[in-house]
Amino acid sequence: MALATFAASSVGSLRAETLEGSLGRAYRANPELNATRAGLRATDEEVALARAGYRPTVAADADIGVQNVQGTAGGERLARTSFPRGLGLTVEQTLFNGFQTDNDTRRAESNVLGQREALRSTENTILFNAAQAYMDVLRDTATVELNRNNIAVLEEQRRQTTLRFRLGELTRTDAAQADARLAGARSQLSAAEAQLRARTGVFRQVIGVDPRRLAPGRPLDHLVPPRLDLALGIGLAEHPRILAALHAVDAAEAQAKVFEGRLYPRAGASGVVQRRRDEEEPGDDVLAAGLVGQVTIPVYEGGQVYAQVRQAKEQAGQARIEAEQVRDAVRAGIVAAWAQLEASKAQVAASQAQVQANEVALAGVRDEARAGQRTTLDVLNAQQELLNARVGLVVAQRDRVVFSYGVVQALGRLTARLAELPVVPYGAKAHYDQVEDLWAGLRTPDGR
Repeated sequence: MALATFAASSVGSLRAETLEGSLGRAYRANPELNATRAGLRATDEEVALARAGYRPTVAADADIGVQNVQGTAGGERLARTSFPRGLGLTVEQTLFNGFQTDNDTRRAESNVLGQREALRSTENTILFNAAQAYMDVLRDTATVELNRNNIAVLEEQRRQTTLRFRLGELTRTDAAQADARLAGARSQLSAAEAQLRARTGVFRQVIGVDPRRLAPGRPLDHLVPPRLDLALGIGLAEHPRILAALHAVDAAEAQAKVFEGRLYPRAGASGVVQRRRDEEEPGDDVLAAGLVGQVTIPVYEGGQVYAQVRQAKEQAGQARIEAEQVRDAVRAGIVAAWAQLEASKAQVAASQAQVQANEVALAGVRDEARAGQRTTLDVLNAQQELLNARVGLVVAQRDRVVFSYGVVQALGRLTARLAELPVVPYGAKAHYDQVEDLWAGLRTPDGR
């Protein structure tokens, strides 16, 4: 349902900003969302760090010096100078480390998957905040316009009241009541304008630009399930917070296995190639190579590793409990959002009926006042009730849109892809594919 109440005051041209366009801006430029994406890219590198354990380490060394010998040996006088120098290459390869590298890689991959869900959760929140900021500006813009129109009506009411007072048809009390109500309306307008300025600042913070000619917003009903039980099933199966918590459990269990691996035997091999010249006598030239296999069996390390294993198991248990807490929180959030949406639908219908009834009542009170059957205060009260009803309708229409987005957010489905925003969705896996098995290189995939 479009917010028709907002259309006249907000749409200034065919190029008015839409709710979907503003969400797209927030998706592209929101700093919190971009920072979370950068955090995911940094987490991707954990897999490359873990997989380094599968690969050899290679080191090269070189040295050069001067050696002077003076003296006698066996009755012969010695006097020589040599320049010992050499080159060496060492290669070390881990053959077995108690599956530590395997489990560390699994831990890193779980962290990456969890961080992807955290990014989706942030996207979920940012898009909801953007929708709320957009609708808040629309609501407050409409409220300001309603208050301005009310002031115009009250000014005309005061003019007529003053004229009739001068003609002796009304009393000074009637004129004072009109003046007081006009002053109150001006105060309300100032408060409404202040709130609009505040909401404009929030709009700029979340979406990245100042609001200009906003088009009416529409509910996201096509992503809202028809029944609460379906909504609960979707949310508990798909919500990114739940999935991130489950990946945290996997990562914690893998970390416990990493510590256990430190108690297992370790095997490795190393190869060395060296070339030395002028080590003893001028002209010496030696090439040496060697290959060594090594097995290390831990016997006792002061109990540190045992404590780390026990600690990691407790942390995995904590992660499982926290996952259940997240599941309960998501369930409660879906129920609350669903109730808000249902209430907002009823409030829109009731507010529309209230506005229509108050319009009829105001027209009748004015006619009765002209016939002398109503006082000026009756007319002013009827005018205020109509203003309140119209503002209430604006608020209800805003809530109808925002709470539909709230249900989709509670399901974890408020994403650029599902909401069909006019943007290219961020490919979280593209960076991972570029770095997961990268053996070398200092530059990031984007060239930094």
